[in-house]
Amino acid sequence: MAEKITAYRFDRLDQTLNQLNSEDCAIMAGGTDVMVLHKSRRGVPPKIPKPVVFIDHLPELKQVYRNHKDLHIGACCTYGELLEHPLIPIALKNAIQTIAAPAIRNRGTLGGNICNASPAGDTLPLLYIYNAKLQLHSVSGIRTVAISDFIQGPRRVNRLQNELVTEIILPAVLDDESHVIFEKVGNRNADAIAKVSFAGLIRVSKGHIDDIRFAFGAVGPTMVRSSQLESLLLGKTLPLTQTDITQVVTAFDKIINPIDDHRSTAFYRKKVALNLLHYFLSLKHDQPNQ
Repeated sequence: MAEKITAYRFDRLDQTLNQLNSEDCAIMAGGTDVMVLHKSRRGVPPKIPKPVVFIDHLPELKQVYRNHKDLHIGACCTYGELLEHPLIPIALKNAIQTIAAPAIRNRGTLGGNICNASPAGDTLPLLYIYNAKLQLHSVSGIRTVAISDFIQGPRRVNRLQNELVTEIILPAVLDDESHVIFEKVGNRNADAIAKVSFAGLIRVSKGHIDDIRFAFGAVGPTMVRSSQLESLLLGKTLPLTQTDITQVVTAFDKIINPIDDHRSTAFYRKKVALNLLHYFLSLKHDQPNQ
């Protein structure tokens, strides 16, 4: 006989937060990561060691709206819903289209992708260069934390037992005339875990770089980004000189430390990551997007 799992599905966010405050629970949104994490052999139900709280139906976690130039995305918005929403940036939609198959995109959520904290999380490089902030609710109130401070390592996040990620905030992303790209390298275009992923953002004014950011996925325990190295290119004119490009690529060669695993080798990952950075820095970036 299969073991019973205690499950809660409350109608309101405050009821959900009260339950998290009184009991250590596993949070279930789309379940695409939770079910894989706790899967058993074929034909055997997954063994989830904690009571489960379902949150995917809560309306407070399903909203997408703008607040001035900031974009607020509910943590339980599915990838499929985000693909159809007019406020979602094109680059983020491009990243979402590389995630798994339609069935997974119709269940998986943006908040789940963040809280799973996989080094190969498909949306994470973009969220890092968007300087995403996360809003966490508990019975004690609300706190906001940068995504780079929230994700601490593979499957390790800065979330208290009684907290729930409710919103992802992309600061100043709306009406921002930046050029953004996303690249994912895997065995297939979609339905595959990334071997390497890369996101880059650049904003140019009168031929000079006003802002530039880049982040790498699957080449370290968390996303690899360095604001110090990005600052070396601020104020530079486009196109960048080969000397400027080489300086930054060489510096990243020292801080990118991928691993060998069943999907790829460390050598391949580093080579591809540096090639993607070189490619991004070599572009003209004369057409802004969102």
